[in-house]
Amino acid sequence: MPELSEGISAFAFDVYRKLGQDNSENIVFSPYSIWQALAMICAGARGRTAQQIADALSFKLEKPALHYHLVRDLYADLVKRGNIKGISANDSWTTTLRIANALWVEQTFPFNSEYDTLIKQYYGGSLQRTDFANAPEDARQQINDWVAAQTAGRIQNIVPEGEISPITRLMLANTIYFYGSWRRCFDSFNTRDHDFHLLDGTTTSAPFMCQGFDLPYTQDEGFQIVEFPYEGSNFTFTVIMPDEGQFEAIASELDANKLNKAIYKLRSTEVLVYLPKFKFDVGTSLAATLRSLGVVDAFDEATADFTKMIEGTLPQPLSISDVRHKVFICVDENGTEAAATTLSWASYGIPVKRIEVRIDRPFIFAIRDPRTGTLLFLGRVMNPRV
Repeated sequence: MPELSEGISAFAFDVYRKLGQDNSENIVFSPYSIWQALAMICAGARGRTAQQIADALSFKLEKPALHYHLVRDLYADLVKRGNIKGISANDSWTTTLRIANALWVEQTFPFNSEYDTLIKQYYGGSLQRTDFANAPEDARQQINDWVAAQTAGRIQNIVPEGEISPITRLMLANTIYFYGSWRRCFDSFNTRDHDFHLLDGTTTSAPFMCQGFDLPYTQDEGFQIVEFPYEGSNFTFTVIMPDEGQFEAIASELDANKLNKAIYKLRSTEVLVYLPKFKFDVGTSLAATLRSLGVVDAFDEATADFTKMIEGTLPQPLSISDVRHKVFICVDENGTEAAATTLSWASYGIPVKRIEVRIDRPFIFAIRDPRTGTLLFLGRVMNPRV
């Protein structure tokens, strides 16, 4: 499905560069879930509002209906391959991928039943009516409870107190939860504290997992890439570590094309890898980021055109109040949990020349689906202890 995956990748790096302007912060977000949620919004827009969203999402097909079918097929494929587990008594691994989108709207708005059917059929989404006007705090709690339920409780309070007011009319919530067991797990016995070198020249001590593996690896101009496959799902955890002193340059230049070219060079390599454990969550409003990408009219009552969502006339203008996004990620010896393992390679005493890959400075990571090229998560670790 290159028509979609190329657009998702282009959108991913556009958002990454906007979110990554402060080089001191850890970042993680889900390009796929944000893209899917905005595509759902685009399906209810007309005119310039729709065109601005389509341009930001890098829609390449002329007929919107073609996107509907491709979005549905990609969603179904990812969820099918992302929810599997070992079938024998000795198989303890599991992979879980949950994706959910909901459009929360002021209950007095007369929503179009055809649009309601469209988002359910093609986007895996749901339309939720709530009383923003008279009970904004109750509406906030409804949204937060829904998100917590969709992410196994990992994402709490996505909408902070005071973020919803009586004038809120439309809010989009998108969630993605992923848990993947490594195909080759790390032995926790080998985990030790080592120095992690920060961009400012200082160091911090962090627990590093260490193991000898046969992994896809390459050293390109200015950076190294190593890829950790997840058991059973075809998904991978890809680490891009710029060379010392090159982080800002590589991060500013990295895009989908450069990443794909580097991934094409990956070769199975016997490596001794040191990877820091990390766990953090990042929550943000994407409104400013989307405006900077050209999605302007959708947030302005004077210009927003969401009339495809509405039956009859509007009692008052309808525009997007906010797009909230929050992701939790945890990487440890067993695998990755993101609301964003049984066999390890061993030489059995035979001397083997390994390449040492020590991921001990800021790096970029992606959880991706090589089959379709879809970026499920994209982020960076500037400090694994934060």
